[in-house]
Amino acid sequence: MPKTEVILIKNVVGLGGESDQVKVAAGYARNYLLPQGLAIPQTRTNKRRLEVLRQKRAEREAHELNSMAELGRSLSKVTITLLVKTGDDGKMFGSVTSGTIADALKTQLDVALDKRKIHLEKAIHSLGEFEVELRLHPEVKSSLKVVVNSATPIPSPEEVAKAAAPKTEKRSARGAGRKGTRAEAGEQASA
Repeated sequence: MPKTEVILIKNVVGLGGESDQVKVAAGYARNYLLPQGLAIPQTRTNKRRLEVLRQKRAEREAHELNSMAELGRSLSKVTITLLVKTGDDGKMFGSVTSGTIADALKTQLDVALDKRKIHLEKAIHSLGEFEVELRLHPEVKSSLKVVVNSATPIPSPEEVAKAAAPKTEKRSARGAGRKGTRAEAGEQASA
């Protein structure tokens, strides 16, 4: 299969980043990369354009690194509180995942963070305080304090004792009267 060299204008997953020179199949370049505007053919004029692309990429990556480092510093000082549904014994229904934490960041702090950047070893299944690792950039790692509280208050010991107390059965006078009436009706019918 004939190969051709192209210069990537945008990041292409599995192929390379912006300003990379790659060899690909001629059909792939002709039918996909070039029409989609993801790459340009490698020519003398485009090689000059390559230096401009590399400079833009370096500036963008430096800006991204700085912004993620600043975001990491600010998030390390913040505590996120999550309210979850629990049963009577204080046990959680479901779990807290990285997606739940990302949604809480969006609603509580107006910070849009991809859930893939929030690293949990496993989902949180209990109430309490947790330290969650944030991988914001390959060179920037931070942490976030997450407090998981119950949305339904845990009953006090007096309420628990009151609920567990045995209930007394009350018989109504009507029920007792009916039994006697039926028995009497049965005796009258047999007589």
